[in-house]
Amino acid sequence: EVQLVESGGDVVQAGRSLRLSCTASGFTFDDRSVAWFRQAPGLEREGVSCMKSDGVTVYADSVKGRFTVSSDGAKNTVYLQMNSLEPEDTAVYYCAATDRPYFSDSGGEFRTEEYSYWGQGTQVTVSS
Repeated sequence: EVQLVESGGDVVQAGRSLRLSCTASGFTFDDRSVAWFRQAPGLEREGVSCMKSDGVTVYADSVKGRFTVSSDGAKNTVYLQMNSLEPEDTAVYYCAATDRPYFSDSGGEFRTEEYSYWGQGTQVTVSS
């Protein structure tokens, strides 16, 4: 069974850090793009970062310089290191993976329809 499982969400104060994990089972992240999305109450799901199959990672402007993606192939896990957290970062964070190496067209990194596999989400709450 193909599955993505996120973990690491928590309640933290502004300025602190968290590391989220996304572990895959039933497939590997090879030749896929892996993204982190988030969704705050009442808002649309938005892309946070995308580690593309060519090795390039892109970030949303709102998290550049604060969030970093890394991966551990041996553990089949992708991480999202979040530093200098702000109350605006409060959301449910989702990990997602494509079922092919490339997007249908340019700019697909943060389009939800490009991703076939999704985790259940993990809650991040940042208090001021």
